[in-house]
Amino acid sequence: MTTKDLCLKHLVRSSSLSTLAPTIIMLHGYGSNAEDLFSFSPELDERYLILSVQAPLDMVPYGHAWYEINFDANQNKFTNDEQAVASRELVHQFIKEALEAYPVNPQEITLLGFSQGAILSYATALSYPGLVKNVIALSGYIHEPIIKSATTQENKVEIYGSHGSVDQVIPVSWARKNKDYLAQKNIVYTYSEFPVGHGVCPPNFQEFKQWLTQRTNWN
Repeated sequence: MTTKDLCLKHLVRSSSLSTLAPTIIMLHGYGSNAEDLFSFSPELDERYLILSVQAPLDMVPYGHAWYEINFDANQNKFTNDEQAVASRELVHQFIKEALEAYPVNPQEITLLGFSQGAILSYATALSYPGLVKNVIALSGYIHEPIIKSATTQENKVEIYGSHGSVDQVIPVSWARKNKDYLAQKNIVYTYSEFPVGHGVCPPNFQEFKQWLTQRTNWN
């Protein structure tokens, strides 16, 4: 399938279905690119339409980011929340454009993000109830300042989160806080930890793949 001219650059793996395809939208991590998570594609059911999106900020000398991450004089890390919100809105717009450009089933959209892409997946799904059905958040956490203010609309999204127990980039303690936040919003949440660092091991991949398969309606 030819890549359409949408608001964000992306890679496409066509679905074997001609219409109403369950769709996975992939958001890569800081310093990476659209090809990263796209490498999962050959191992995912051929009926999924897969759109792997590239972040808008170019990094030097290579790579891309959804928003800048900076450090102060004491090496405390902080994020550019203004850029993060802008990227959240771009992802929101991309999803709406994809619904028009590709044979997407609007009831079967999954956001799959890693690290910074996972943080943005949480923010997008929690800011716009009803936009996506599922979120797979790998090695990320919920960053409340980039989530839109509370809405009265019930959010029926289901979320799978995972983290490396020895993650040296994003502490596992940050991910463990997600459970209480999501419980307060009555959101169904599945969480696992694996004995790895900042990455996705084969058992992690197989688990989220099974989790998603069980929640996909192929009509």
